[in-house]
Amino acid sequence: MKRLVAIACVLVLVSAFSAPAAEPPKRGGSLIVCVGDEPPGLDPTASASAAIDRVVYSNLFEGLVKVDRHGKLVPGLAHGWEVSPDAKTYTFRLRQGVRFHNGEPFNAQVARWNLERGAAEGTKNAHPEFFRQIATIETPDDFTLRLTLKEVNALFLFQMAEGDSVMLPMKGWEDTASRPIGTGPFRFIEWRRGDSVVLERNPNYWNPALPYLDRLTYRFIKDPSAQVAALKAGDVDVLGWILAPEIARGIARDKRFKVLSGSSTSEVIMSTNNKAKPFDNKLVRQAMAHAIDRKTVNELVMLGYGTPIGSHWPPITPYYVDLTKKFPYDPKKAKELLAQAGYPNGFAARIQLPAIYPYAQKAGEVIADMLGRVGIRLKIEIVEWGFWLDRIFKQKDFELSMIGHAEAWDIGIYANPNYYFQYDSAEFRDAYQKALRAETEAEKAKWFARCQEIVAEDAVNGFLFVSPSLSAMKAEVMNWWKDYPTIALDATEVWWNK
Repeated sequence: MKRLVAIACVLVLVSAFSAPAAEPPKRGGSLIVCVGDEPPGLDPTASASAAIDRVVYSNLFEGLVKVDRHGKLVPGLAHGWEVSPDAKTYTFRLRQGVRFHNGEPFNAQVARWNLERGAAEGTKNAHPEFFRQIATIETPDDFTLRLTLKEVNALFLFQMAEGDSVMLPMKGWEDTASRPIGTGPFRFIEWRRGDSVVLERNPNYWNPALPYLDRLTYRFIKDPSAQVAALKAGDVDVLGWILAPEIARGIARDKRFKVLSGSSTSEVIMSTNNKAKPFDNKLVRQAMAHAIDRKTVNELVMLGYGTPIGSHWPPITPYYVDLTKKFPYDPKKAKELLAQAGYPNGFAARIQLPAIYPYAQKAGEVIADMLGRVGIRLKIEIVEWGFWLDRIFKQKDFELSMIGHAEAWDIGIYANPNYYFQYDSAEFRDAYQKALRAETEAEKAKWFARCQEIVAEDAVNGFLFVSPSLSAMKAEVMNWWKDYPTIALDATEVWWNK
C-alpha cells in the first residue's frame, strides 16, 4: 500500500505565496519542522509509511533520480541517463565522488546490490515489483549502470524516484530503520523516540553548495492545536502539514508567519469493498456516486481548498482527465439506480473511519448525511489506526471506509484484485498494461486516460477530492516547497532570511 497513510493534511485559508527572494540564499542556522506522524522507522525501502519519506526522502536518502518541487524528474545519484529505442534499456551515468555518510563510496556495484536486494524473495520493500521487472543489470564500469526491463514500463523512471528505490550502503544497512545512512545533504544524528529526529549538514555532500541549513529537526506533534501553539511560541519554525482547516485562519492573519497552499498527489476516497454485498453491485456504487455532492464535501471538509476529482488521479500529474462530471450530484438518479439494483428502500451499512485522521472523520460524517438522504443508512465507527491497518487494509474485513492515497501514479493498485478494496476488472488490467507498455507520449496519454475512465465508470470507490499541500512557517523561512508533487518535506534548499 505504498504511502497510503494519508494526508493528515487539510486545507485552509491561505496567504499569498511569496515570490522568490532577489538576494542569494544565506547559509547556516537550524530549522525545526513539525509533522503530525512519527515514522515507525527510518528506512523508506522497508515500510509503506508515508511518514518515513516525509522526513528522510531527499534530505537523508537519494535514489538514481528524484522528483523536484515542480513534479519533474531530475538527476539524483545519476547525473544523466539514456533510454534505448525500444524503451526497455536504461543506461544511468552515476555521479563520481559520492560517499555515504559512513564513508562508503557509492558506485555501480552498490547500485546493483540495492536493486537486487529490492527484488529478492522475502524483501520487506512495499514494491518489489519495481525491481523484479528488471531482466538484467550490467555494470560496464564503476559509474555506468545499465538496466534492461522484461517489458516496457512507462512509469519506470518515476518508480526509481520513489522512496522504495533510494540507495543504502552495503555496510550498516541492517540498522537503517533506527540509524539511517544515506548519501543526502543531511546526515542522521539522533532519533528521540516520541519527540523528534535530528539531522545535520553533511559536510561531504556531492553538491558542495547544498544544503544551506546546518541543522534540521523533525518534531512530532499530533494535536493540531498543539502544533499551532508550538509555532506561535517559537518552539517550531515550520508546520509541514496543517491538520485542521479551522485553526489556520489565525496563522494567516499573523504577520509573523506565512501559509502556503499548493498541489499534492493525495486523493481522498471513500474506500469501498467491492466484494462485500451490496457494494459488489456496480449499480449500488454508481448510486452512491450520484448521491455524493463532491463540491459540498470539499467546502465542508476542506474549506474549499481541495480539488474535486472523479477518478483516482491527481490533477498535478500528467495525463490527468477531468471526470468530475461523470456522476453529477443527483439524488433522484441515485434512488433510481438503487431500485434497479434491488434496494428500493435503501439499506444499512457500516463506515469505519480512522481516528488518526480528522479529515476522514469529517468527510465520513458529511457523506453519511448525503447517503442517508437516498436511503443508505450508515453506521459510523471510529477505529484506531492499528485496527484499520489490520482489519481493513490487510484482512479486507470492511464495507466502507475513508482514507487518502498519497502516492503519485498509484492507479496501478486497481490492477491488483487482492488490494484492500478488491476490485477485479480484466478490462482495467488490460488498459493498465497498455499504458505501461506505451512507447510514445500519445499512447501513454490515451491509455492512462482510459484507466481513469474505467475506474470512474465502475465507481470503484467514492472519488472525493485531492487535498492540496498546506504548510505554515515563520516569515523568514525561505524556499519551502509550495507544491508537494511527491511525498517529501525536502529542506535541501531551504534557508533563513535573517
